[in-house]
Amino acid sequence: MAAAEAAVGSSSSLKTDTVPVPESAGTAAATAATSSATAAAAAVAAAVRTGSEARVSKPALATKLLSLSGVFAVHKPKGPTSAELLNRLKEKLLAEAGMPSPEWTKRKKQTLKIGHGGTLDSAARGVLVVGIGKGTKMLTNMLSGSKRYIAIGELGKATDTLDSTGKVTEEKPYDKITQEDIEGILQKFTGNIMQVPPLYSALKKDGQRLSTLMKRGEAVEAKPARPVTVYSLSLQKFQPPFFTLDVECGGGFYIRSLVSDIGKELSSCANVLELTRTKQGPFTLEEHALPEDKWTIDDIAQSLEHCSSLLPGELALKKSKPEESNEQMLSCTVSKGRIIKIFIK
Repeated sequence: MAAAEAAVGSSSSLKTDTVPVPESAGTAAATAATSSATAAAAAVAAAVRTGSEARVSKPALATKLLSLSGVFAVHKPKGPTSAELLNRLKEKLLAEAGMPSPEWTKRKKQTLKIGHGGTLDSAARGVLVVGIGKGTKMLTNMLSGSKRYIAIGELGKATDTLDSTGKVTEEKPYDKITQEDIEGILQKFTGNIMQVPPLYSALKKDGQRLSTLMKRGEAVEAKPARPVTVYSLSLQKFQPPFFTLDVECGGGFYIRSLVSDIGKELSSCANVLELTRTKQGPFTLEEHALPEDKWTIDDIAQSLEHCSSLLPGELALKKSKPEESNEQMLSCTVSKGRIIKIFIK
């Protein structure tokens, strides 16, 4: 529907013979066709009713893309990092809009801003909140807001990354550990607690991620324990050596550290086997996270409209005109807040 409306807004680029009018609407279209512009509008309306696709010019799609503003969610699969996924999303949107193209580069500079509101490990899947346009200014709220995870831990093995992607650094027996033992210690990890972040993390030292330094084989000291919040923590299943946790926590909390600390508290060791973020703020995996086949300009526009009702009134964004930039070249940068800016001639 949105695509058809964009075509109506630019009727000069739409030929009346490119959109077939169904027989049932033929009489109405013929009566209304007092001019080529009216005929084009009738053809597009008929195409919308019948589910046919109307041709939309690339400049119209680019304009629509640059007008998107707000916060939505995507489904991050296992494998790519959050930054890599954001780049993939950006590339799909720019390709759909034909940006940059010779026709578009003749226009004024425009800025497309995209960022995400909280890193998910490459081995994790689930909700990744994305801000676009002025929505990038809301991502700080997402970073500090609550998140919910389902984590499967494995007792008896410790790794350097604290998850199954790392090298095993220690093995300990776990056969004496019972479900009651695990449930009995969870209270120690609930509420306002202190937590030491993992060495393999997005935290930085001298401007570089700790995980990057670790992969280079450089010596890295653990960051000091810091205050974090766990709102709820429960054991969902225990089938040795595996245990499943349901965790709701605040910003800056590491599930990998939690699972590792639980293993130590049980006089054993543990690592994360699987991790899924099921909720971030008001966005849930089942209801709001767009799969990759829905990463289109129209689908994101619809999601932005739907998701705006989930946000507090003072944060909800209204549709606005795209921002302008005085940049003279195409560049792509990722800032500390992971906001990607693309400047286009």
